[in-house]
Amino acid sequence: MNLDEITSYICKQFPIAVHLGANVELYDGKRVVISSPLAPNRNHTNTAFGGSVAALAILSGWVLLYLKLEEMGIKNRLVIQKSSFEFRKPINSDFKAVCTMPEEKIWNRFIDTLKKHSRARITIYSKIEYLSGIGGFHKGVYAAFIPK
Repeated sequence: MNLDEITSYICKQFPIAVHLGANVELYDGKRVVISSPLAPNRNHTNTAFGGSVAALAILSGWVLLYLKLEEMGIKNRLVIQKSSFEFRKPINSDFKAVCTMPEEKIWNRFIDTLKKHSRARITIYSKIEYLSGIGGFHKGVYAAFIPK
């Protein structure tokens, strides 16, 4: 899939992506970058609403895992199981979620478990960047299932 196809896919699968104005800017097999404009995500203080920021971070982890598993030919169902977000600074501009692959050892253990048991969990980290720096950090535990 190219970037436009990925963006279209997530907008069909997750209606919140449309409301966020999510746009996949990068996927290189090692990381994904999804941007979002401030305007539709503003709160009463004219900074990014925390729920929008957290949703974009969760989405970035989901997209990275989904694409990697698809590349490997592993059809899957993928969900977020646990999520935590550390807000560092108010975000007063357009923002983006940057999610990177875990260490190879962690990834390989996840894939081995998934193939052996048809289910596995993995922790994925992402950060929210904006014009003035880092707005926060996300830690998500994602569960993958191989449908029967």
